[in-house]
Amino acid sequence: MSDLADIAPSGTLAQAGARPSIRPRGAGAVAQVLPWLVAAGILVAAPLVFTSGTALTMMSLMGIMVVFSLSYNMLLGQTGLLSFGHAVYYGLAAFFTVHAMNLVASLRLPVPLPLMPVVGGLAGLAFGILFARISTRRAGTVFAMISLGICELVASGSHILHSFFGGEEGITANRTKMLRLFDLSFGPQIQVYYLIAAWCLICALAMYAITRTPLGRLCNAVRENPERVEFLGYEPQAIRSTAFCLSALFAGVAGALAAINFEIANSAYLGVHQSGVVLLATFIGGIGTFIGPVVGAVAVTLLQVSLSDLTEVWQLYFGLLFIAIVMFAPGGIAGLALMHGPVLRAGTAHRLLPAYLLALGPFLAMLAGAIALIEMAFRVLVKANDGTEMSLVGIPLDAAHILPWCVAGAMAAGGALALRAVLPRVAAAWDEASAAAKEKLA
Repeated sequence: MSDLADIAPSGTLAQAGARPSIRPRGAGAVAQVLPWLVAAGILVAAPLVFTSGTALTMMSLMGIMVVFSLSYNMLLGQTGLLSFGHAVYYGLAAFFTVHAMNLVASLRLPVPLPLMPVVGGLAGLAFGILFARISTRRAGTVFAMISLGICELVASGSHILHSFFGGEEGITANRTKMLRLFDLSFGPQIQVYYLIAAWCLICALAMYAITRTPLGRLCNAVRENPERVEFLGYEPQAIRSTAFCLSALFAGVAGALAAINFEIANSAYLGVHQSGVVLLATFIGGIGTFIGPVVGAVAVTLLQVSLSDLTEVWQLYFGLLFIAIVMFAPGGIAGLALMHGPVLRAGTAHRLLPAYLLALGPFLAMLAGAIALIEMAFRVLVKANDGTEMSLVGIPLDAAHILPWCVAGAMAAGGALALRAVLPRVAAAWDEASAAAKEKLA
């Protein structure tokens, strides 16, 4: 009911005995602006610290995924709508952006590249309006299945309409042929990065501002109790439709940024796989907070790039990570971090350190054993033609021998049993630190 309380008249809260918080206006303004200034500073300074081409490409991908994940969280985290087809608006916007770039270049129109995300956003919004009425009639499983059906419909249609989608090869563009703004050609990756970073910051700020509006509060209320919202005189479907359209708009901006970055749009942008990636990023980061999808987007992009260079079964590790997050940390990475906020502010976090260190050893042993078992099984079952001799983090081993299997199995099972034995001590340390923090902060 806290979400409904946020949109209730002030007189209602006063009658309920709620105390208005007294805080200096200047301090509140600084607290709201400071995180965005820090974020802007990080975006500006990051290329000065990580100067390699690989780092610039990775940070560009992170910026795109941040916008995409935040747009998805407007549906899932804010409104409670689980979508399996969010890539539709991302991909269609990418195609419209590429076609717009080619049209501007061929007609020599005075339109600079930094305005192309507006085209993507408008395209996403247009298709969001088109599909919103159909999709948002019901929430829950019905909405999820409709979103999946629309995704499959659009993805299959992309293989039929070759003139627009370009078939399997897709449609290419050249971002350097557009009007130069301040003599920027956007050929070097550093210029593209700053373009993506600027739009990432603008979109994040806009989406955060939406969460602070009455519409954002109503989205939270519809997520928690749509019947009560309808009883108060609001139409839940209208609220869902509005959130759906805004989410599609920002997904379109992300698709346009992807088209600018890669200078191509193809059918892979529209598929269920792309929708699954944004779902993973949002859930892994945490849907309960605004910062969660940002953390998830950064983590998933980093893991995608790094793990794909280390192993061919990196998607399996993604699936296992997703299962672990859903089962043991529903709040995601951001939720785990924010849990420690009170104990850090109270200065009692040091009481957790011995228990955490005690659990770290068994956890690493279990993780190493599980990874070894997965890699050896993949080598034997899938890559048998390449031989059974392999190297795991620099350690040579032969998957045809029983010894590596026994060692890996013992590490995985022993680590799991030891971790299970240690977890009660971790829980006790957490209870002690939390109780001490409550006493200090009371």
